[in-house]
Amino acid sequence: MQIQPILAALRHHKAGTMLIALQIALTLAIVCNALFIVHQKLAHLSQPTGIDEANIFVINNQWADSMSGPQIDAQMQADLAALRQLPAVHDATASESYPLSGYDWDDFITMKPGQVQKTTDAAVYFGDTHFLDTLGLKLIAGRNFRADEIAPLAPHHDTVPPVAIVTQKLADKLYPNGSALGKTFYAMNPAPVTIIGIVQRLQRQEVETWSAPYAYESLIFPRRLDGDGTYYIVRAKPGEMAAAMREAEQALIAQNRMRIIDPKDGVLTFAQVRHRAYDSDRGTAILMGIICAVLLVITGAGIVGLTSFWVGQRRKQIGIRRALGATRRDILNYFLTENFLISGAGAVAGIVLAIAINLWMIAYVQMTRMPWFYVLAGVVVLLLLGQGAALAPALRASRVSPVEATRSV
Repeated sequence: MQIQPILAALRHHKAGTMLIALQIALTLAIVCNALFIVHQKLAHLSQPTGIDEANIFVINNQWADSMSGPQIDAQMQADLAALRQLPAVHDATASESYPLSGYDWDDFITMKPGQVQKTTDAAVYFGDTHFLDTLGLKLIAGRNFRADEIAPLAPHHDTVPPVAIVTQKLADKLYPNGSALGKTFYAMNPAPVTIIGIVQRLQRQEVETWSAPYAYESLIFPRRLDGDGTYYIVRAKPGEMAAAMREAEQALIAQNRMRIIDPKDGVLTFAQVRHRAYDSDRGTAILMGIICAVLLVITGAGIVGLTSFWVGQRRKQIGIRRALGATRRDILNYFLTENFLISGAGAVAGIVLAIAINLWMIAYVQMTRMPWFYVLAGVVVLLLLGQGAALAPALRASRVSPVEATRSV
């Protein structure tokens, strides 16, 4: 089929042609970037924390009575001893936070005292000798804390412990050209911190976009808490989560009734923790998916409407062509080719617009560069959508008989 007659016909319908091409361009640009965002959000949802999520639950404990630091410390040690003795509990520990908790305490990490520019930011956890075992962290080098290294948390957190356990990601960041074990770093303090152990993975508490580059750069200091509130992290034995959760709360109340454990949010499985942490990402992915679906439906409807309108306007011309020997296939191919040219022009403009939007988001919204796959996939989808939307009107046009079309002559 010759393209020149089709282009000549389109020049007589400039407004409709440009409107559909622009709609396709905007849809392609938005859908490509939206699907890229959806993919990133879904990948974010499934990021591993490095802990035994299936068997861990968290108790948010608040004291209802006024107690001194030493009194709280003694009570917490009694609580932990009671939790560890429960038949369904594997181990338990206390900490100020846990992965995905949302409360993020990070330290300005440098390699020498007085360094102005930070080497990195590391998420800070405080833990005792049971911290690694309770969370199910995999120690790949070095050792765990010793009991004599665990001390109460300083009143204003201004005393940095002399030793720490770090993640593999943080170790590689600090010492990319060799093992970090036994070496030192500085954490907002003139005294060096020696790395005594390296765990494979421990995700930070925060899941916002800004923290993504530091997601697994975490460190653990040997400290136990003595504040007004804390989290008891409990690891149940496999298959005994429900029993452990029930027994743990009862054991804590038996130890001291002057505490507050919210009946709704006080005890959470890690599945609930993960669901809450990524609620915003999940909502964004759903919203973007809905936007993509609505845009595709509107674009398809626009193509159907315009092609149907043109078929109605050209019934006489179609009949004349049929009378001159054009087959149904010729008429069908004409309208499909015409629509393909419009869709193709819109796709070219959409590619440019999609790349421009992605570059803008990289500069202002901390997005990453969108792979070409999304643009190419979007072009294929829009072209197929355009041809599918034009098919029904084109089939109706091909069924116009020469007699019916020429009766009005």
